[in-house]
Amino acid sequence: MPTHWDPESDEIHAAVASYLLRSAGKNILVDTGGGNGQSGPYFPPVSHLDTVYLKDLAREGVNPADVDIVICTHLHLDHVGWNTVLENREWIPTFPNATYFFTNEDFEFWNPLNEKKPKGALINQNVYEDSIAPVHNAGQANLWSGSLTIDESLTLVALPVTLLEVPYSTSRRARIARYSLVTSCTIRCRSWKPHWNSCFCENPEQSRSTRREILSRAADTNTLVFASHFAGGQAAEIERDGDKFRIKGWI
Repeated sequence: MPTHWDPESDEIHAAVASYLLRSAGKNILVDTGGGNGQSGPYFPPVSHLDTVYLKDLAREGVNPADVDIVICTHLHLDHVGWNTVLENREWIPTFPNATYFFTNEDFEFWNPLNEKKPKGALINQNVYEDSIAPVHNAGQANLWSGSLTIDESLTLVALPVTLLEVPYSTSRRARIARYSLVTSCTIRCRSWKPHWNSCFCENPEQSRSTRREILSRAADTNTLVFASHFAGGQAAEIERDGDKFRIKGWI
C-alpha cells in the first residue's frame, strides 16, 4: 500500500475524485470534486483552486450542457465544488441541463438556517451558499431519501452517505462508497480496521456500522469498492479475514 500510506512519515496519500458514468444514454457525474474560485478558509487544499476539470471532461467528449445527472454522495466541499461556477459575480449551476441528486437529510443538515451543529461546520464554511443553494434555487435539485432507482442499472442507497451500485462487468457489480471509506489507510498489514473513523465523521458509531455493512456486502458478493479518496483512482477487492476484512487486490 505505498500508494496510499508513507510509513516513514506516517502520512496518508488521498485523492479527490469525480466519476463519469454513461448509463441508459445519459452522462452521469458522481461528485464534482473541488471547484474553481471557491473559498474554503478552513480547508486550504480545495480553496481558491484553478483546475482543468471541465477540460478533462471535454476530453472525454462531455461538455457542461451534455451532463444529464449529478449525484452528490454527500455535501462536503471536496465533493460538490464543481456543482457551480461563478458568472457575473453569481454562483450558477455548472451543468445547465442536469438534475442534481442530494439526499434530503444532507441538504437539511448543512443548511445554515437550520439549528444543526456539524462537527465540520468550519471546514464546510461557504459550501451551502456556493455549491448547494444555487442549484436548489435554479430548480435543478432532486431531494431524495432511502433508496432511488436511476435506471435499470443504477441504484442509489443512503447509508447515511450515498452508495451508488453499478454494473462493473457482465458478472460483477461495483459500489461507489464515498465518505464511509475515506482512505484505504484504515489498513494495517492488509487488514481493514472498520472501527477506525476519520475526523470528518459526524456520527462515529453510525460510520462504523455503515463501513462494516459496505465491507460485508463487498466480501460476500465479490463487489468492487470504489471510494473518492483512494489514491490512484483504484478500486478494492475485499475479502473476510476472521471478523475483519482485508484487501484481496486492487483494480
